[in-house]
Amino acid sequence: CSTASRRPRGGFDPVAKAARLEAIEASMLAPGFWDDQRGARKATREAEGLREELTLWRELSASAKDLGELFELAEGEGDQTLLAEVDVRAAELERSFQSARTSLLFSGDYASADAIVTIQAGAGGTEACDWTAILLRAYMRWAERHKFSSEIVDSTEGEGAGYRSVTLEIRGRNVFGWLRAERGVHRLVRISPFDGQKRRQTTFAMFEVIPEVEDAQEVQLNWDEIRVDTYRASGAGGQHVNKTESAVRLTHTPTNIVVSSQSQRSQMQNRETAERMLRGRLIEQRIREREDELARVRGETVSAGWGNQIRSYVLHPYQMVKDHRTGHQTADTTAVLDGDFDAFILAELERKRSEEHTSELQSHSFISYAVFCLKK
Repeated sequence: CSTASRRPRGGFDPVAKAARLEAIEASMLAPGFWDDQRGARKATREAEGLREELTLWRELSASAKDLGELFELAEGEGDQTLLAEVDVRAAELERSFQSARTSLLFSGDYASADAIVTIQAGAGGTEACDWTAILLRAYMRWAERHKFSSEIVDSTEGEGAGYRSVTLEIRGRNVFGWLRAERGVHRLVRISPFDGQKRRQTTFAMFEVIPEVEDAQEVQLNWDEIRVDTYRASGAGGQHVNKTESAVRLTHTPTNIVVSSQSQRSQMQNRETAERMLRGRLIEQRIREREDELARVRGETVSAGWGNQIRSYVLHPYQMVKDHRTGHQTADTTAVLDGDFDAFILAELERKRSEEHTSELQSHSFISYAVFCLKK
């Protein structure tokens, strides 16, 4: 068999991705494609990502095939020099594959979608609001590192500092796939700058993320079940924004989900943003219900309480950031709070993937799998 004909289960599917790319390229040639600028940009970005993934997969597959042939030649002739070269090239290919394998971790519906992030302060007053602002900056820096765009679409300022709640829109390929791993409670331990006695404080913030859904057909909104409120935007925004009721709040009465947007200049733009947020929240609710049901089947305890933090950021009496789900930790707290979350995110994605999928690709290295296929 060949690596092209036998695809690793539960991972990269080059046939499906090639078909998806072909469909997007066909739509790009259709009249009126650029009439919807937002949708066109999203489709173009997806096509670029698919081309990169397919090109990388072909290169890795070709390298694995060449390596398999070289190994058979070296083994047949008993050439130790060639066998040593095989070892070196295998190690290089393994490193390349592990780097490329990140894309395989973005599985599930909407993984490639843009994301809407909400960070909400827990108990702790000004300290908690400041912690929310610190996390906001950190995730905006994370977005910059990945060349993603980010924009604050709604916020409620805290008394004295920071935010009681802030909503951030992050756009880029696989943003939701990345940030799904960050959902949960984040705990901070430090000497509070707001405490005159310099006592150590523990505070919390909730990180929530939803996919941004462009297609209105994904979730049909029943406007008889939605209350629409308009109000004046707060904070910076200029004379027009602050003196007209341009901000929009939507309340979905069956689920009591509330979303709002106030960053755009017009009420219509804010309403469109709020609608996308509501669709995302409803989709995220469906995803959570499915995950909770799977967790119950596995006998896991499902809880979203404040005491169940996913990660602790300890700045005093020692420096440590530790993820309680994976055990991954680092003493470089400065880098993490400057947006260096990737190691934590990838560790959690690996953990979730190992729970959800058992495949030959996970139990054996890519090189061993490729050579095994070639020998068949």
